[in-house]
Amino acid sequence: MKDKESNALERHLNLLTLTATGICSMVGASIYVVPIMIQKNVPGIGPYVLFAFLIAAIPALIAALSYAALASAMPKAGGSYLYASRSIHPYFGFVASFSQWFGLSLVIGVVAFVTIPFFRDFFQAIGFIEIANFLDIPLVRLFFALFILCFFTYTNLKGGQFYSRTLLPLMFLMFILGGIVIFFGFYFDKNDFSEALFLKNGLILAEKPSLNFNWQILFTGASILFASFIGFDSIAQAGGEAKNPKKNLPKAIILAVTIVGLYYFIFSAAVYHSIPWWYIAEEAKNKDLTAPGLFSVLLSPFWSAIILSGAAIALLNDLPGMILSVSRLLFAWAKDGIISPYFAFIHPISKTPQRAILFSSFISALGILGCHFAGDIFLGIDIMVTSMLINFILICLSVVFLPFKNKSLADKMNGHKFPKYRNLLALTGVVLLFGLLVFHTIKDLNSDLSHWYFKATWVWLIVMSFGSIWFYIYWMKNKNGKSHFLELPED
Repeated sequence: MKDKESNALERHLNLLTLTATGICSMVGASIYVVPIMIQKNVPGIGPYVLFAFLIAAIPALIAALSYAALASAMPKAGGSYLYASRSIHPYFGFVASFSQWFGLSLVIGVVAFVTIPFFRDFFQAIGFIEIANFLDIPLVRLFFALFILCFFTYTNLKGGQFYSRTLLPLMFLMFILGGIVIFFGFYFDKNDFSEALFLKNGLILAEKPSLNFNWQILFTGASILFASFIGFDSIAQAGGEAKNPKKNLPKAIILAVTIVGLYYFIFSAAVYHSIPWWYIAEEAKNKDLTAPGLFSVLLSPFWSAIILSGAAIALLNDLPGMILSVSRLLFAWAKDGIISPYFAFIHPISKTPQRAILFSSFISALGILGCHFAGDIFLGIDIMVTSMLINFILICLSVVFLPFKNKSLADKMNGHKFPKYRNLLALTGVVLLFGLLVFHTIKDLNSDLSHWYFKATWVWLIVMSFGSIWFYIYWMKNKNGKSHFLELPED
């Protein structure tokens, strides 16, 4: 009895905290960096960033609805792994979740890495130029990124009480400070920026260049911006800790995607209303840009520091939910026997899977090192996009296959009264997500990088090859012990 209790997660997350988990896992680098640096990563996207956001939002919403349906039937820890393994086949469950675990673990490192420029810009805004220059030194940036990762790993190890008590205030503060960016973005226009650029920096804004519309570039940009919607799945991974999970998990997923989608569009519209896209595209060629850093041209040091603090909070807010997400996947594999039961251990006091948290954070540290040596945060983001597009394709397919594999579970899914419409929506999601995957892969393979191992597609294939070999070895060793894959794991 004691062993069972020590290896059980506690259901302590209510609807608000679950929604905050998804929101905070989505908003961060996705809003303050990616819509800006996409001008470098997808040359020619120009003024079409908002349009690309809208395109990316459609398959993201369909994937969210698929997650919500499956979460209502299988409200357990492990999310994508559990859904695909019980709906299609354990191998596809492992592929979906291993891909997700690896991609998100790396992006945790990316988030820690991109936080440092915000601190750099903060000190520059308040006049501490020497500190700002110090933080721009590559080795210094690497050290502080690793420190941030270690700090938030430690706070995640402390357990649910700390998580719940800190996440909600930080989320509301993040929205308040982000609202200041939105206000100034619509208050000023491009003429104001041109005047401020000359007065502050002595620079003359270049003439707006002509740009031909290109559908391939647009959809390639959408595949990158799709990463901005990744994070709501952390709600599903927390299924083992949700109160009233059958109702709260689907509600939290839909609420998180809807709120964040609206926030993304309004925030990005405000940025591009006042900052010329051609200025951003030119500056992004030579250095990492952030939205607050761009607004420092328009604003006083005081307001620049305020919005930089909001950006830092948003970035740091990413980490608790993302660490929770990846560690629960590892925990779910261990509970199902795919990896060592060593990772299924729950600390009897904190009620957290500490070993799973520590190992996932180690992979995140590799993500930081990858950003440092590649000199480009989009390596980790590209790997995550590849991983999550494949993950979401399998999740949409799980909605279609579950009634054939396990009718009793399928009857518990939301939308069971209209299965044809639910399946049609899921299949539409498969087509759209596959299209984004094709554009993303073409962009990645054709990118002009110094070495092949800086391309996300090859890294993903190598990692998944190792994962597939691991699963095959497990599967062959346990030919007679597979009946539990037809059932949900015990709490």
